[in-house]
Parts: sequence; structure tokens; C-alpha cells
Amino acid sequence: MTFTVAALYHFTNLLDYKNLKSPLSDMCELLEIKGTILLASEGINGTVAGTDIAIIQLIEYLRKDKRLKNLEYKLSKSREMPFYRMKVRLKKEIVTMGVAGVDPNRVVGTYVEPKNWNNLINDPDVILIDTRNDYEVEIGSFKGAINPDTSNFREFPAWVQDNREKLENKKIAMFCTGGIRCEKASSYMKENGFNDVYHLKGGILKYLETQPQKESLWKGDCFVFDQRVAVKHALKESDYDQCFACRYPITIEDKNSPKYTKGISCPKCHDSLTKEKQESFAERQKQINLSKLRGETHIGQKNN
Repeated sequence: MTFTVAALYHFTNLLDYKNLKSPLSDMCELLEIKGTILLASEGINGTVAGTDIAIIQLIEYLRKDKRLKNLEYKLSKSREMPFYRMKVRLKKEIVTMGVAGVDPNRVVGTYVEPKNWNNLINDPDVILIDTRNDYEVEIGSFKGAINPDTSNFREFPAWVQDNREKLENKKIAMFCTGGIRCEKASSYMKENGFNDVYHLKGGILKYLETQPQKESLWKGDCFVFDQRVAVKHALKESDYDQCFACRYPITIEDKNSPKYTKGISCPKCHDSLTKEKQESFAERQKQINLSKLRGETHIGQKNN
């Protein structure tokens, strides 16, 4: 059995977002959908998985709210259920930048459809920026893209200000996994005086889904925030696994390293883990192994 994975979001004014949590949780439970959905006054953001019919019914349910009629979503497939529970969470932001007043509902950059993206980023006068985190960029990005080398999205505004002289009066194109981060990033840049700002509509996922691989300017794989770890062109699952300790994507070579211990550490985090952390992860891995022997699924396990 395969599952349909939906990455969805929409910036809109949801001042009553707290009242939406319980009905949405009940609907997801009824449809046996799992994953995470974030609600905030600025909109909705989430990735969930279920049967084809369940996902269609959820999207129809959400779009019945007139404020969510233009809900953006991307669908892909997973060989296994990529989540182990359903969480609907209330947040201050649906994607955390930590800068007051940034509102894509008020001002945002110019959307660029995937079919027009190559023409834009092939322009030598365009500065192409990957707004994702360093561990995401490491396994794949667009040819020629600048990596801001951020560990989280909160660091992006500071990077922009530190590089303001290089970016001012330039044509700027930005992209991210599903479109939400670069939408907020473009809003931030417009608010801060950058006028010629563009971003990839639907993000990398929509580009990989719709654009022919032979014409693609994407290099590598795309990290996703579920148990598949990463996807390739046509949104096929990649061969990456994930380190439980640091959540970084890891390769077969990483697993052959003496610094890799299943469920406990990998070459990227081994030297930075305290003894206490390693002991904690070792105990968790022990519980996962015991759950397997009992034929149960331990919350959070992946390919263990």
C-alpha cells in the first residue's frame, strides 16, 4: 500500500485560528490522517499523509473556509506511512522568522511558475538564493544558488543585512522546499527596500514534480520533513536515511563510518554529543528494538 503525502500552506488572516484546532484534529482523526499542521493568525502550514481519498477530503474540508480557498498544496507518494501520529499545533508563525511585521498577506515578491523558472535563473544578472537551512542545501540545490549557510530560518534576516551591499539594486530570485519560506523571505526583503524580488511558486517540490529531468537545473536531492528524508525528480524517494540524533540526512558512506551508531550518532554529530546525550539516544534505540520484537511501532522510529 502506498500513501499520499500532502505538503500544504496558505498565508491568510486567521484571527480565530485557536478555534480551528479541535475541529481540524477531529477531521484528521476521522480520516486516519497523520502528520503535523500548524495554525497561526497568519495562516496554515503542514505536511500530512493518508489514503488518496482521505487527503482529497481533507483539502476539500479546508477549502470550504473561504479564507483557505486558494490553499497551496503539493502531492507525492510514500511507500510507507511517513508519520506516526497527528498533531495540530497553535503557533505565533506558521514559518518562524522571528521578525515582527513581516506579512505576506500584505506584501510579497513576484511568483514565478516552475515552467518559467529556468529562464529567470539563467539570467546572469539574477542573484539566486536558497532560503533553506544548511543541512538541506548540502544534499541538493539549484545550479549557481547562494547558500546563506543558516542553521534555521531565524538567521535569514541577519544574513540579508550582512550582505545588503551585494544584494541592493539587484534582481533577486529565491526558492525553498514547498514555497512557504521563500514567500515569507520575499515579504521581508520587500519590506526592507528590495524591489526586484521573485520566488518559485510551489517551491522545489512543484519544480521536481512538473519539470522534465533532462531540462532541469536542479542538482542532487530535496530534503523533506518526513520519514522519506529526501525526494528526487518526479518526487521519487531517494536513498538517504536520517540520523536520529541530529536529524541530518546520511548516506551509505556515513553509515560505514566508525562514528555512526544506529539511532545514536553519525559523522556529522558524533563529536558534539555529550555522554549524557549518547546514553539517552542509546536507551531510546533499545526501546525501539524491544518494540520491534513485540511487533509494535515505537513513536519516532524510522527504518529501525
